[in-house]
Parts: sequence; C-alpha cells; structure tokens
Amino acid sequence: MSRLPGFRDDAMTRRGFLAAAASFAAGAPALAQAARVTLGITNSVTDVGFMVADKRGYFREEGLDVKFVEFDSAARMIAPMASGDLDVGSGAASAGLYNAVARGIDIKTVAGKNQTPFGRSSQKLLVRRDLIDSGRYRTLADLKGMKIANVAPGSSATALMIKILEKAGLAPADIQEVYMGFSQQITALENRAVDAALPAEPQATDAILRGAVSALIDYEVFPDHQISVVLYSGVFIRERPDVGRRFMRAFLRGVRDHEDSLVDGRFAGAKGDEIIRILVEYGPIKNGEVYKSFVLSACPPDGEINVASLKEDFAIFQRLGLLEGKVTVEQTLDPSFIEAALKDLGRYARK
Repeated sequence: MSRLPGFRDDAMTRRGFLAAAASFAAGAPALAQAARVTLGITNSVTDVGFMVADKRGYFREEGLDVKFVEFDSAARMIAPMASGDLDVGSGAASAGLYNAVARGIDIKTVAGKNQTPFGRSSQKLLVRRDLIDSGRYRTLADLKGMKIANVAPGSSATALMIKILEKAGLAPADIQEVYMGFSQQITALENRAVDAALPAEPQATDAILRGAVSALIDYEVFPDHQISVVLYSGVFIRERPDVGRRFMRAFLRGVRDHEDSLVDGRFAGAKGDEIIRILVEYGPIKNGEVYKSFVLSACPPDGEINVASLKEDFAIFQRLGLLEGKVTVEQTLDPSFIEAALKDLGRYARK
C-alpha cells in the first residue's frame, strides 16, 4: 500500500518558481528536496491523522514524501524498524517492542495515537451471531473454551483481553487465542473458524452492520487505555531528526483536523463528511456510513502519551511471561518530537 504525494513533472512556471523560492527563503522545505519517509500503519480508523496529513498536503508542505506500508500489527514493524528500513511505525507498544529495546535495539515511542476515555472504547469483542442465537454465549463467562482471534501476542489487545477474562472470572488458559490481522479476523468469524475476535474499527462495525456473523459485546473494562502510539526508529532519530520533527508537525495537523470534525466522538457536519471521504479513500472500508455508525476512540490532538496505561500493559506482559531481559517503559519514550511540534504549533484549540 503506498500513498505518495504527487509532483508536477511539467516545466515550472515563473510564478511557481518565485513561490517556491519565497518558500525556501522563509525556511520551508522545497518540494524538489522532499525527504522520503516510510510509515507503517495497521490501516485502522486511528491512522486518520496520517491519512489527513497526506491527503491535505501537510506532509508535502513539510517537504516530505511519505510512503504508507500496511502491517497486520505494530509487533511486525519491529524488525524493519530495527534495520532502519521503516522510519515510523504506529500501533500498540507491544511486548515485542520492549524485548527489542532490552536487546539493545533503538526504537522510541514518540507520541500517543489513540486512547479510550470512558464512553469511547476502541476495540470491541465480537461474538458469532449463531453462538448467541443458540444460547452458547450469554455472558462473559461463556467465553470459556472458545477460540478467540487477536491481532498479535503481547499487544495492547492482549492486555484488553486479560481485563475481559478477569471480569469474567476466567484465566488465559480458559480460552484458545489465535493471531491474525483485523480484516482476517472478520473473515474467520464469517467462516466460523473462530468464535470471537477483537478487531479494530472500522472493520468491527462493518461486520456488525452486515449482521449475519457477529454481534457487539462492548465492555468498558480498560478506561483511558493507551491503545496505540507512534514509533520512530533509532536510525531515523539519529540521522534525520529534523525530518522527524517535520513529520510530527504534519501528523498533529492531521489529527487536529480530525478532532475538529467530531461532536461527542462522532463525525458531524461538513467537516465530518470531509474526513469520512478521506477515510473511505485510504481505509479498508469503502462505505462512508460505517464511519458514522460508531463512536471513535480519542486521538489526542497534542500527541500526549498515557504513560500510566503503558505501565499497566507492561505489568500484564510481565505476568504472562512475555518479556525478556531488563527494560522499563521509560527507556522506550522520547517526548522531544512532540515538544518541538507543540512549540511550533501551540496547544490545540478547537476550530
């Protein structure tokens, strides 16, 4: 998957040349010197900040040529980030991230991507409709013995699953967990290959609206959960810190446009319609009505990270025996790029 800003290949007019020269003189990056940035996404609705920044030209204005690369989970971004083949990643701060840092691999969490304040949960537990209709599933305790699809071991969804099991009085050994991407989870539910799943939006609501294969079980078991973050590779930070700062400015502008379009967590009015059109163009679901049908989790317009939530996930990973070596959450954090962006952009104020 690739979304590259388009460049004109015809002769630049005198007027355009003068505009570019003025921009360069003012300190803005020239388009001819655009810096390539590879960005890993999971193609969930919370990638909206990247999508808007690309569509509305914010990356281009910063002199960036951003290539979107889709992954099943952020855990699978760790290897290409370690090698420097992937500059920016996005998704859960996973056990894989902490294990990589413990081995000396330099990857940093540089911003928050989405959180779940009360009433704005991000991931929903879906249970097959036939299991509900037959009475096999009535309460959370009935998850015992079920095959449940999750995105990756040691992800933020793993921590959420543990919270759900605790609420049901169950242990991890009481279920069979299998791992696959969000869209594959929906297919597995439809094919009855799994009994339940934890997909992200918009795939979850799309499956619910289609009605035949699954039903919504939405529990507020982990309020203020830091579901996903933005990651920079160590190579990117060391060799191109200015590009990292420019990327962060553009990303926050995209997130803020998205935030301006929401009313009580839902897209509203002309601004909401414009953002939905971008999500339809870039995202996996092409029906705009789906995006109007759920409350979005919170994408912080100032990029803040809920460190307490990351530490709670970290403690769960420890209990599950998923962590190797010595590492702390603090070792993975680098707030300098958000601090620089806020210095340039100021704090968010709704428009």
